Amino acid sequence: MSNAIPKTGREQTREQQAAESAEAAKQETAVEKQPARGPLQTSRGVTTLDDAVVAKIAGMAAREVPGVYDMGSATRRAFSAVTDRIPNAQTNVTGGISVEKGETQTAVDVTVVVEYGASIVDVGNAIRRNIIEQVESTTGLEVVEVNVNVADVHLPQDDDDDNARTSSESNRSGELR
Repeated sequence: MSNAIPKTGREQTREQQAAESAEAAKQETAVEKQPARGPLQTSRGVTTLDDAVVAKIAGMAAREVPGVYDMGSATRRAFSAVTDRIPNAQTNVTGGISVEKGETQTAVDVTVVVEYGASIVDVGNAIRRNIIEQVESTTGLEVVEVNVNVADVHLPQDDDDDNARTSSESNRSGELR
């Protein structure tokens, strides 16, 4: 036989409310204790980035490095040469950049043309450093790798050939008038 005094309805309700609020407090502290998965995921919401955002930042960072003449494969550079002649056309800064992005990390592949005489090792390391610094500081994503592919070396005589070709084309178009 139990000697306990039966509880009134009010007492039972108060105990039930206290137990519920204790459980809610436990759940709140458990949520607060869960580490944020990164600066883009907070307890107040999530910020998402398109791959194109990371690609643009990486493309600008790579172009800032001395010794980088151009970006992308020969096909992409030829296409850019055509689009550069269109008035009011925007430069495609994502050319030569490939991005794989997760929620908290990203990997970047870069294809560049290096100027003749520049150390490819130094240029590659500078590209890597600059992309990591810019992407991590502006997006909050951790850059796990930056792969640099040198597709070509730009020779000084290439400019002379281009200038001679351009002037002969303009002379020919003058003759056709």
